[in-house]
Amino acid sequence: MASAAVLFVGLPVLAPALREEYALSLSGVGVLLATAWIGGTLTLLPWGLAADRFGERLVMAAGLAGCAVCIAGAAFAPSAASLGGLLALAGAAGASVNAASGRAVMQWFDASERGLALGVRQTAIPVGGFLAALTLPAIASRGGSEAAFLFMAALCGVGALVSAVVLRDRPRAHELETATVLGTLRDARLLRLSLGSGLYLYAQLAVIGFGVLFLHDEHGFSDGRAALVVAAAQVLGAVFRIGGGRWSDVLGRRVVLLRGAGLAIAAALAVVAALAGGPVWLLVPALALAGGLSMAWNGLSFTTAAELAGTRRSGAALGFQQTVLSGAGVVAPVVFAASVSATSWPAAFGLAAVFPVAGWLVLGALREH
Repeated sequence: MASAAVLFVGLPVLAPALREEYALSLSGVGVLLATAWIGGTLTLLPWGLAADRFGERLVMAAGLAGCAVCIAGAAFAPSAASLGGLLALAGAAGASVNAASGRAVMQWFDASERGLALGVRQTAIPVGGFLAALTLPAIASRGGSEAAFLFMAALCGVGALVSAVVLRDRPRAHELETATVLGTLRDARLLRLSLGSGLYLYAQLAVIGFGVLFLHDEHGFSDGRAALVVAAAQVLGAVFRIGGGRWSDVLGRRVVLLRGAGLAIAAALAVVAALAGGPVWLLVPALALAGGLSMAWNGLSFTTAAELAGTRRSGAALGFQQTVLSGAGVVAPVVFAASVSATSWPAAFGLAAVFPVAGWLVLGALREH
């Protein structure tokens, strides 16, 4: 999961370098950052169904290998359009790990342990983002985006190898019936959970996706220095995911914590909006905290989706949920970049604070399973 996250979470760290190399506007950067999410949106559900049918080992190894090949191709893209196409293909292949790795954890742990276990699994995402924030700016400064993409491709190749060699599937007693899968996808609770989580994702992409550009453009930070702030947010996100997962195991109430996370994210983003033009010594910790909180909810949402469907259908449920989230990931960078261009950074961050409040409202009717 961490190797795939280097693409999905780490790509924004390269935004300043890509903007310069390909002469992109801020809106163009937003579209480029959305391409990996576009590819994933089209394949997340099929990958989830494949995990239910063929097992996690094959799905993860094949998908990450394909992702590595596409990212390696992106290193030599001659234009922004071809780069976007290759990143979309990389996202389509790398999406295999989302549902498959979650399904594997569902197979291995019972209900009293899943919140913590899936929290650890979800921590792989900020770990990948932390690695990207620490390494990619330095690599790009020496070898350009070509070297950075080749490094990302190598990490995905390692992820594919680990999946093939280490991962073990549990025996499947019988095939999953089509009617059972369709019933899972029509579950109104799963749809509500996915929509509410998608609204949370907007806030996450606003901070993690554009934090480097914001600090670079508005406060004169170097790419490496700005990336350290995003790296700090990734560390906090990892802590919050593990802590939130364990807390939900103890309480046995995941939805309550999931909704609470939405209000915390909104409050943190409101502070960032208020401090956007203020002193850096206050802005930087506020931005890092907002970034960490914006990633805290994911494990809780993931666990809830899997438990709503049950172990046999978890691949389909997680694939559906991740498809909705990926759709939000396509729209969010474009909308946020447009809101910055049309208004200002403080106003755009203030608008982003509204989305988790909306997610909190959508999740209000969801009952504990």
